[in-house]
Amino acid sequence: MLKIPSEFIQSVSCCQGFNEQIFIEAHQAASPVSIRINPFKKAELQFRLNDPVLWNTHGFYLESRPNFTHDLLFQAGCYYVQEAGSMFIEHALRSCVNFDEQLSVFDVCASPGGKSTLLNSLISKESLLVANEVVKQRAEVLAQNLSKWGTCNIVITNNDPVAFSEMEQVFDVILVDAPCSGSGLFRKQHDAVDEWSIDNVNLCSQRQKRILSDIINTLKPGGTLVYSTCSYSQQENEDMADWLIEEYALKSIQISIDKTFGIVETKSDEQKAFGYRFYPGKTKSEGFFCAVFKKPEEPETHHQIRKRKYENFSPIKPKEKEVFVNWINDVNAHEIIKFKDDYLLTNALAVQFINWYSHLYLKKVGTNIGSVIKTDVIPHHDLALSIYRSEHIQAIHCSEDEVLKFLKKELQTIPGNKGWSLMAYKSFGIGWIKNLGNRINNYLPNEFRILK
Repeated sequence: MLKIPSEFIQSVSCCQGFNEQIFIEAHQAASPVSIRINPFKKAELQFRLNDPVLWNTHGFYLESRPNFTHDLLFQAGCYYVQEAGSMFIEHALRSCVNFDEQLSVFDVCASPGGKSTLLNSLISKESLLVANEVVKQRAEVLAQNLSKWGTCNIVITNNDPVAFSEMEQVFDVILVDAPCSGSGLFRKQHDAVDEWSIDNVNLCSQRQKRILSDIINTLKPGGTLVYSTCSYSQQENEDMADWLIEEYALKSIQISIDKTFGIVETKSDEQKAFGYRFYPGKTKSEGFFCAVFKKPEEPETHHQIRKRKYENFSPIKPKEKEVFVNWINDVNAHEIIKFKDDYLLTNALAVQFINWYSHLYLKKVGTNIGSVIKTDVIPHHDLALSIYRSEHIQAIHCSEDEVLKFLKKELQTIPGNKGWSLMAYKSFGIGWIKNLGNRINNYLPNEFRILK
């Protein structure tokens, strides 16, 4: 039985909406399992979807937790396993952002990629998502998950937020899902109980202020900032939201919520900002907090932002694109840039961003198509997962057993023509092989390999 520390209960007892009995009872029950469907890769899933997540278009609860690792549609990026509360980001943003416009969106603390894939599902193909993660190993996971999502309007950076501090008025939307003390995950991750302390709450609060201070200038006038945590502590939630208003004169946005959601709106006479709390037992989710802000518009005479000229990357010419005609659908609808030996499929906004802000360490730009030797394309794993991959590519439509062997790197041979072939399951790309006749070469990157 999960034991909640009395020091924690005492620290959150004054928080709006907190009910000790309901809270403790809820933490003796199992966590709900929820997934969010990839709208770009619609598939008939192999398990039953239960009730929808009320605040998200593509979110659903499951009856039980299947073995996601061995689900080939999960490996193909047809859905993301995500906690239901954090899916509220969609509802919050749709209430105050027009996603039909061309937007630049920034996910500051993005790994493992749940909220990044959610944001990417909302924006148009002409828009740009910049997803950042400071920890190198976590940035690797972020890149893998966005590769599986299959889009090319992304840039992944691996930087401390301070690297963005000199950049001005870049983004229309910023999400800071801040590192926190993690009390909202007590029920889901029992070790979070042992790691919780008042000292850690205070430390996280200081870190959150530093992150917000580092990135706040990158928000355009009239832009939207979403701040969220998986903590119950007021120091990391309402106090931080009020600090943003006091320090940066942001305007707090009230989000319309249905009473059936069970979400607690925390604005009071003592508090300046509207906040939204999720409590297990009241919402079908883990603990979550969210607040939304607008940056005031500036007068027409605001100073001109100086940016670097295009220096590093230029899109290749239409004639050069011809080599990719049989690999990319509607190849001329995209920008392709060359980085070292690789060709990257992306859009104009991404090319503009990486040229203007060349001081950033780039982990991933768009979709890596692969390299070219003379006129032959050597496909990259990214392309296998891409929603823009041509349907004319030679593919092997595999059984479940064949794909599992491929993902475990146990497959030795498979019938098919010699040369490059896409390993596909139910028409979704999984990876590449090169068939040599008597054997195959498996080009699955090790980080995508199933080890169990």
